[in-house]
Amino acid sequence: MTQPQTRTLATPDADIVYDVRGPLPPAGDRPLLLMIGQPMTAEGFADLAAHFTDRTVVTYDPRGLGRSTRKDGRTDHTPQDQAADLHALITSLDAGPVDVFASSGGAVTALELVATHGGDVATLVAHEPPVNAALPDAEAAVRARARFHEAYQKGGLGAGMAAFMQMTSWRGEFTDDYFAQPAPDPAAFGMPTGDDGSRDDPLLSTRSWAITDYRPDPAALAAAGSRIVVAVGEESAGTYTARSAAGVAALLGQEPAVFPSHHGGFLGGDHGYAGKPAEFAAKLREVLAAG
Repeated sequence: MTQPQTRTLATPDADIVYDVRGPLPPAGDRPLLLMIGQPMTAEGFADLAAHFTDRTVVTYDPRGLGRSTRKDGRTDHTPQDQAADLHALITSLDAGPVDVFASSGGAVTALELVATHGGDVATLVAHEPPVNAALPDAEAAVRARARFHEAYQKGGLGAGMAAFMQMTSWRGEFTDDYFAQPAPDPAAFGMPTGDDGSRDDPLLSTRSWAITDYRPDPAALAAAGSRIVVAVGEESAGTYTARSAAGVAALLGQEPAVFPSHHGGFLGGDHGYAGKPAEFAAKLREVLAAG
């Protein structure tokens, strides 16, 4: 496996740390492959990147997460700020337009990147973007988000993560039956039962609500000229992010491409949420090649 070279891009608002696997400029005629998430940082893509040793792969930590520090005095995470950072990164690499594999909140950031800087992106594979506005039960989804946030505020990380997992594993719309459930036991989800007192988790606090509140602009995305493929995991059927992905795909006039495994299907076994990274990589390679 190509060893990553870690670099830092200094911008007025943040110091963005990123890792480069492979030569710059990229060898051959294939674009650089950028892998992004939110709140996932670069390390979450190590297993997937290992299957693309024939391409230059760049991963990064979004501002204020992981190794990337911010200088703007803020704590919120918005698609607009993160897309601006990615535009600065792609510009600094002088290797655009790039291919992008974007997961979860990173897929929302990538949609904003295409809408505002379409020339940066050749093909975007947006894997299960969590966009409440794309759901028929959008108001209930917002209520479900508030439910796990309240659990976090009351009981800390374990309680919040258990409620989050309860939400994201629910299949179908968020009905009265969903809200009638008792608060889940953190231990049942392998979560800590204690409370360390912190309330700044980027997933469970309100800091990333701008991600799930994002509203894609179909006209801007169409005008950008980038190829967009919305993707969904075959094991995710009926869950929140799968339904959201289907909603975003419908906004773009397409059906989602089905990838192996689940929401974290590209993760290896060391993450406690093992997917099928080899099969996932093969599907991603196929989808990128089709462009």
